[in-house]
Amino acid sequence: MKIMSARDAKNRFGEFLDAARREPVVITRNDRPVGVMISIEDAAETLLPELLLDKEPGYDGWLFDKVSRTQARVASGEARLLEQDEALAALKERVLARRAARTPRTA
Repeated sequence: MKIMSARDAKNRFGEFLDAARREPVVITRNDRPVGVMISIEDAAETLLPELLLDKEPGYDGWLFDKVSRTQARVASGEARLLEQDEALAALKERVLARRAARTPRTA
C-alpha cells in the first residue's frame, strides 16, 4: 500500500490517481493517516456503491429488466456485443448527436 502526504497528492495529482488505480493509497497529514483513495474498480467490490449512491425507487428492477432484455436480444441474434473501442465510438457518436440536437443553431 502506497502512502502519500496530502500536499504530495495535491501537487502530483496525476501520479496520485495513477497510483490509486494500482493499489490503495493512504493520505497523511502531519504524518497521520486521514484518508484512503482506492480505484473505482476496487470500490465497486465493496459496499461503498450501496452506501453512497442514491437510487431512485424501482432502479434495481429497471436495471435487471434492461440487462435481461439485452441478454435475450444478444442470444437471439437481434443484437450483438461490441468490442470496447467500437462501443466507445458508438457512445461518442450518440453523445455528440444529442449535444448537437440540444444546441440552438445561430444563423
